[in-house]
Amino acid sequence: MIAKIAVILIFVGVVIGVGVWARSSSKSVDGFILGGRNVGPWLSAFGFGTSYFSAVVFIGYAGQFGWKYGMAAFWIGIANAVIGSLLAWWILGPRTREMTQRLKATTMSEFFGKRYNSKAIRIAAAAIIFVFLIPYTASIYNGLSRLFAMAFGLPFEWCVIGMAVVTCIYVVLGGYMATVMNDFIQGVIMLLGIIAVIAVVLAGQGGFMEAVTNLSQVQAEGTSMLGAFTSMFGPDPLNLLGVVILTSLGTWGLPQMVTKFYAIKEGPAIKQGAIISTIFALVVSGGCYFLGGFGRLFGDQVEFAANGTPIYDSIVPTMLSGLPDILLGIVVVLVLSASMSTLASLVLTSSSTLTLDIVKGNLVKDMSERSQIFTIRALIVVFVVISAGLALVQYTSTVTFIAQLMGISWGAISGAFLGPYFWGLFMSRVSKPAVWASFIFGVGLTTGNMIAGMLGTPLIASPINCGAIAMVGSLIIVPIISLLIPGQRFDVFPPTESGAIDREYAAGLQDITKFEHHEERATAETTPR
Repeated sequence: MIAKIAVILIFVGVVIGVGVWARSSSKSVDGFILGGRNVGPWLSAFGFGTSYFSAVVFIGYAGQFGWKYGMAAFWIGIANAVIGSLLAWWILGPRTREMTQRLKATTMSEFFGKRYNSKAIRIAAAAIIFVFLIPYTASIYNGLSRLFAMAFGLPFEWCVIGMAVVTCIYVVLGGYMATVMNDFIQGVIMLLGIIAVIAVVLAGQGGFMEAVTNLSQVQAEGTSMLGAFTSMFGPDPLNLLGVVILTSLGTWGLPQMVTKFYAIKEGPAIKQGAIISTIFALVVSGGCYFLGGFGRLFGDQVEFAANGTPIYDSIVPTMLSGLPDILLGIVVVLVLSASMSTLASLVLTSSSTLTLDIVKGNLVKDMSERSQIFTIRALIVVFVVISAGLALVQYTSTVTFIAQLMGISWGAISGAFLGPYFWGLFMSRVSKPAVWASFIFGVGLTTGNMIAGMLGTPLIASPINCGAIAMVGSLIIVPIISLLIPGQRFDVFPPTESGAIDREYAAGLQDITKFEHHEERATAETTPR
C-alpha cells in the first residue's frame, strides 16, 4: 500500500508542478487556449493520443468489446491508429492549421461561425459542445471507480473528488501548455504501463500461446462457431464494424481532438506528429483491446448482473487484481493519466467555447482579454464540478454503461459536426441549410434514440451503432444538400501557395489603403497652409 500511495503522490506532485511552471504561457487568450499556436509535434501528438484514450477505453471499451469479440477487438485498435490518428493528421491537419490561422478561429464553433458567416451556427455549435461533453466527462470518472476500489479500497466519491481537484488545479494554472506538457508525461506512462500489464497478465495465463489455446475453447453465445473468440473477425463482425466506425471516424469531428491541429507549429510538425500519434495509438489502443480480448479467461471471477450479463466495467479490473503491488500502482497511474489528460482537454475545450462563442459578444458586449481568461478559468471549475456531480449521481443510480455514455456523446457531437467540418475544409460551396441539417440529424438521432431506449423501445438497439450511423449520415447529408442548395462561395484553397496574394488579404489591404488615402486627404484639407 505504501508503494502504491507513493506512486500516486509523485504523479500528483509532477502534474501540479507542470501547471505552476506553465503559468507564464497562459497570460493571453491565444496562449491559454492554444499555447500560442507554436506547440511542437511530440507534445501535439501525445496530446492528441491522451485526449483520445481514457479510462473509457482502458476500463469500459476494452472490457466490453474484448468480452464480446475476443481477439478480434484488436481491429478496433488498428482502426484507431490508421483512421482515427494517421488519416486524421494527414487529411485534416494541414487544412485545419491553415484555415483556422487564416480565419483567426480559436474554437471549433468559432470556425463554423466564420467559415459559414453565421452567428447562429456558431452559437448552436457551442451549445452542442457544452451539453454533450458532460456525459463523456462523467464516464471518465466512472472508469476509475472499480480500479481504485480494487487497488486502494477507497470509496468512489473520494476518487472523483481527488481527480477533479488535481485536474482543475493544473488546467486553471497553466491552460493549454500545462495540459499538453502533462499529456506527454502521462502518455509515456501509458505506453510503458500497457506493455508491462499485457506481459504480466499473459504470463499469468501460461504465456501467449497457452492463453490463445484456452480462449479458443470458450463457446460464444448464440453461435455454433468453434473458436469464435480467436477468429479473425469474432462472433459478431457487423457490430464490430459499428465500434470501429464510432471510435475511429469520431475523432474527425470532436472539438477536443481537432483543436490540436489549431495549436501545432508550422512546417514539418504535422507530418512528424502524424507518425508519432499513429504509433502511440497502435500501442495504447491496440494494447487495451488486445488485453481485453482475453477477458473470457477470467469469466469465473467477473461480476454478473441479475439478468446474467457481465458487468463490463469490472472485467479489466478483475484481470488486473492479481498484479504485484508496484505494478498495480503503475496501472492505477496509467488509468489516472489517461483519464486526467482527457478530462483536461474536455474542460478546456468546453470552457473556452462557452466563453468565446456565447458569453463574449452576446452576454457581455465589451470583454477585455483579462476578463476572457478569468471567465475561462471560472468555467473550467464549473464544468469540472458539474461533470463530477453527474458522475456521482450516475454511480448511485441505474444508468447505462460507460461505453453507452461515450457513444451518446461522441455520436451527437461528431454526428453533428463531422460533415460541416470536413466538407468545410475542402468544399467551397457548403450551404448553411446543409450545416443545420447535419446538426439536427446528428443530435436528433442520438438523443431521440436515447429517449426511446429509456422508454423501452430504442430506434437502434446499440448506441454505438447509432453514433456510427450519425457520423456517416453527416458526411452524406452535407454534400447532397449543398449540391441542391449551393452556399456562398468560399475560397478553401486560396492562391497563397503559388505565391499570389490571398484574395481576402488583398481585399482587406485595398480597404486599408482607401482608408489611409481618405485620412491623408482629410488632413490635407483641414491643415492650414
